[in-house]
Amino acid sequence: QVQLVESGGGLVQAGGSLRLSCAASGIIFRINTMGWYRQTPGKQRELVAVITSGGSTNYADSVKGRFTISRDNAKNTVYLQMNSLKPEDTAVYYCNVQGRGGSHLFDALDAWGQGTLVTVSS
Repeated sequence: QVQLVESGGGLVQAGGSLRLSCAASGIIFRINTMGWYRQTPGKQRELVAVITSGGSTNYADSVKGRFTISRDNAKNTVYLQMNSLKPEDTAVYYCNVQGRGGSHLFDALDAWGQGTLVTVSS
């Protein structure tokens, strides 16, 4: 009932930039946290960046200083600006939204996007 649609992935050379977007739609009462995770074949899904409703952010050490997470509350959209990309950033990136909503409105909300592939070539 709550859907997350991601966009912005693609192929880029090392040192380049990409901007990922994730738009949430459906029955959403309140969004507390929005974030980005990534996963490569055979690896665990890892947290890349999160942003709270108050604007606080947290980043994985590997992306600090290069990635920036932001949100547009009016559009229920979260962004991930990725600069100075490295081959090790190659992964499928997943958007995550936590809060309250769904068919029962006040149920706990924990939704995931379909994933978007980011490939960084050397």
